[in-house]
Amino acid sequence: MSTSTQLLLPAGNRLSRLLNTPPALLDTTFDQLRTLIAVYETKSALRAARALGREQSSVQKQIDTLNRNFKQLCGEPLVVKQGRGKDVLITPTGEALVELARTTLTEWLDSIHECRRKLGTTLTVGTTRFMLDSLAKAWDHVAEEFRVRDVELKVVHIRTKDIWTKLESKEVDIVCGSVVTPAGRTVAEAFGDFDVIDWRRGGLALLTNLPEDRLGASAGTGELPRLPLVVPSDGLIAEFLRGWFGPDYRSELDIAAEIDEIQYGMSLLRSGLVKGCMIVTSGLGVVAANNELREGSGLRVVELRNDRKPQLERLVGVFARKDERAKFPADHPLNLLWAAFQRERPA
Repeated sequence: MSTSTQLLLPAGNRLSRLLNTPPALLDTTFDQLRTLIAVYETKSALRAARALGREQSSVQKQIDTLNRNFKQLCGEPLVVKQGRGKDVLITPTGEALVELARTTLTEWLDSIHECRRKLGTTLTVGTTRFMLDSLAKAWDHVAEEFRVRDVELKVVHIRTKDIWTKLESKEVDIVCGSVVTPAGRTVAEAFGDFDVIDWRRGGLALLTNLPEDRLGASAGTGELPRLPLVVPSDGLIAEFLRGWFGPDYRSELDIAAEIDEIQYGMSLLRSGLVKGCMIVTSGLGVVAANNELREGSGLRVVELRNDRKPQLERLVGVFARKDERAKFPADHPLNLLWAAFQRERPA
């Protein structure tokens, strides 16, 4: 019986259908699917080869094999050359197979990661820039144990706005960072869906190049609308502003400049191109007041009083999914690193 005739037979049960898988499909590898995606994204076998770190001939050979097999399976090739110097054409069948390849590879990678995570052979920690030192201190307690057991620690940069989504999607197992919470609330009240090590709490400060007769040694959060502000476009400070002034806070405030990096904001103020003040964490304000920041040299630190409702504060801590640690034994890497963070927690 020919392969084409077999394809027309009823699928029957799952095993029967798998046993009748066409040889041309069985010959398709994950490596070929990855190459197909690279060609689709770059629109060229040459550019795909560069992205993959391979020779163009190797990439072209894989595409030729895919074209031949899927022309037999579906009736048309996946990728068509357009001529020298022109982008390749992805056929409708190619478009469908690229999407399927993406889904297949993603699901396999996610499933493998989940298996490794449950078995304790890998652990992923997301951390903001300012919590790297804290992670390093906790790591000192478990590094040798992880090395002996061949546990892989992955560290990824994470932004404040992504903390909860990264945890909920299981992209990370632990997060070290800062979040905004109503002042005075307990961890259980504020973060009922997560396990939290409450590292420390604090408020905000202002770095300014304004003269003292324009802005004194302290200011209340209720005074912010009358001050020219340099603010980040997103992140922790933006969360504070949304909490105080609502999602449309930009229309309530005098925003002199929006920035992506705190260092750039300090340099902007120090240059004198913008006259105003930048909202920063109180910890960064202390560092700047001690002249420990080159970018903040010459800027004045102003206390920011929390006098506007709702009263908010910054919680610096370590976060994990609720009750997940209880599913694993005490010597699971997740529990070992969590215990290490607890040991390093400031008194």
